[in-house]
Amino acid sequence: MDSFDYSAFAEIFPGRQRNGMAGRYRRFETAAEALRFAMEDVPAKARQGLTLEVSEIRFGRAEIEELYRSADYPFARAAGAS
Repeated sequence: MDSFDYSAFAEIFPGRQRNGMAGRYRRFETAAEALRFAMEDVPAKARQGLTLEVSEIRFGRAEIEELYRSADYPFARAAGAS
């Protein structure tokens, strides 16, 4: 993704789980922190339907994973983060 701002304010909106339970909405000071949370703290199954919003642009699961794996991602990735 061209020119993604990892330092911008970000929000995460959960997807609905099959059992009808939804995760929690979260706000982050930076998109990099939001991506780290989404990829390292949220179980892979729970990422289905997860949405990241940065600068009024929404990113789905595949885009979240792509941004996390990008060479531009500013943090070290957790060992085994999927």
